Amino acid sequence: MTRSVEDTVRSLALVVLAAATVAGQAPRIDVRFDTAEADAVLAIVKLEQSGATPAAADWLTLTSTAGYRRLKAREQSLGLIFDDDDFRKFVESDDLAKRADDQRRTVETWAHSDVNAAAARALAYLPDEATIRATVYAVIKPKKNSFVFDAATNAAIFLYVDPEKTTAQVENTMAHELHHIGAASLDAKYEASLASLSPEARSVALWTGAFAEGLAMLAAAGGPDVHPHAASPAADRERWDRDVANFDADLRKVEQFFLDVLDRRVTGDAIQREAMTLYGVQGPWYTVGWKMATIVERAFGRGAVIQAVADPRTLLVNYNRAVRAGKLDLPLWSDRILAALSGRP
Repeated sequence: MTRSVEDTVRSLALVVLAAATVAGQAPRIDVRFDTAEADAVLAIVKLEQSGATPAAADWLTLTSTAGYRRLKAREQSLGLIFDDDDFRKFVESDDLAKRADDQRRTVETWAHSDVNAAAARALAYLPDEATIRATVYAVIKPKKNSFVFDAATNAAIFLYVDPEKTTAQVENTMAHELHHIGAASLDAKYEASLASLSPEARSVALWTGAFAEGLAMLAAAGGPDVHPHAASPAADRERWDRDVANFDADLRKVEQFFLDVLDRRVTGDAIQREAMTLYGVQGPWYTVGWKMATIVERAFGRGAVIQAVADPRTLLVNYNRAVRAGKLDLPLWSDRILAALSGRP
C-alpha cells in the first residue's frame, strides 16, 4: 500500500524522537503547544456575543496566561508599547467579533498539529549536540505577525491565529522556527570559536549566521527536492521563485556587505542596519542561504549542511567547493572573505 506524505513524516518523527532520547539524559526535544491566551480571548468574545459582561476574573484569566505575559514582555523588550487597556479594546472590538468563529475553529484545528513531527524535521538538520526546548503559543493579538522570542534561553514561538493558514503551513512554520531554536543552542560555542578573529572578520562571521534563514527553509521543507513553499499559497511560491532567480546578484549583494564590513566602510550600528535590509519578506539571507545549502547537500550530503549550522562559515567554503567540483555556472565567494573568516591574513 502506498504511504502518504503525512505517514512518512510521522514515521520520521518517531525515528528521530527515539534517537533524540538517550538513556539517563534529558531529551533533546521538549516542545509544548499552548493555546491558553487564544482560548481566553475567545471566551471573553463569546460572553460578549451572548450579551453578558465579562467579569474581572475573565480578564484576569487572559492576562495571567503565559502567552499573554510573554507577548507583553517581548513587545516591551523591543521598546514597543503594550498597554493592557488597549488590548482590552482590541478584544472588545467589532472587528474581532466578526472573526472570532473562524479563529475558534482555527485554534481547535491547530491544537491537533503534530508538534513532534515539526520538531523532528528540524532536528534532522541539526548537530547531535543541539537541543530544541520551546513553547509554541497560539495567540490572538492586534498585530498579525508570528515570531520567535528569547530563542537562546527560554524559547517561545508565537503563532498568530490566522484562519487562512492550513495545518501543513503551521507545521512548516513551526519546523522553521524550531530549527532556529535548535541552532541557537549552539550559538555560544560558535561565538567562542571566533575569538582569534579581527573585530571586522568576527562581525562578518557572526552575520554569516543570518544564512540560518535559508537552512531553516531547507529543514522545514524536509530536503532539497521539496519546494520550500510546497504548502504555501501560489503567490508565495511564485514570489520565492522570482527571488531565487536573482541568486547571482543577491550573492554579490551580500558579498559586498561583507567586504564593506571588512574594509570598515560600514561600522557600528550601520552594520546591523545594512544587514537588516537583506532580510526583506524572504530576501537574500533566505534565498541565497537556501540555494547554497541545497547545492552543498546535493554535492556532499546532509552532514555538510548540518556542519554549517554549527559553523556557518563552512557553508560558504563548501558552496565554493561544490560549484567548482560540479563546474556550475554560479558565482563564487571572494577568496578574501574566506581567508578573513578563517583568520588567515
